Amino acid sequence: MSKATRATKMLEQAKIAFTVHSYDYDPDADRIGIQAAEALGETPERVLKTLMALVDGKAVCVIVPSDHEVSMKKLAAAFGGKSAQMMKPADAERMSGYKVGGISPFGQMKKVPAAMEEQAIHHDTVFINGGQRGLQVRLNPREAATLLNAAVVPLVA
Repeated sequence: MSKATRATKMLEQAKIAFTVHSYDYDPDADRIGIQAAEALGETPERVLKTLMALVDGKAVCVIVPSDHEVSMKKLAAAFGGKSAQMMKPADAERMSGYKVGGISPFGQMKKVPAAMEEQAIHHDTVFINGGQRGLQVRLNPREAATLLNAAVVPLVA
């Protein structure tokens, strides 16, 4: 597995301190984020999942703890929209340039607005997908949010 991805290159270019962590990705896991947390020996609230969604038909990137579900009402409100829905997997892959299970908010093919669950910034470090299945980067969540110009708001149900 290559540890150099568009995501890690973006972090390096931005001079963000991060470490790379590999784990055995299980494509059959019920909840991929929870499986990643278990494989890394981390608590699920520190392993964030990256989701692609639509708010009023426009693509957005959502970063939330792996043990929580996104509130569509809160997601729509975060972007000043009326309605939100999850993006279809094929559309998420096309938009981000990453495979589902390996979608990173960093280095996406098309830059879209991002939002991060506010609970995440209370940790010193969090894990976020590094742009490949079985690859996570550990970094400061505030630095991640700043780099992504992400709204830091309540997003979970």
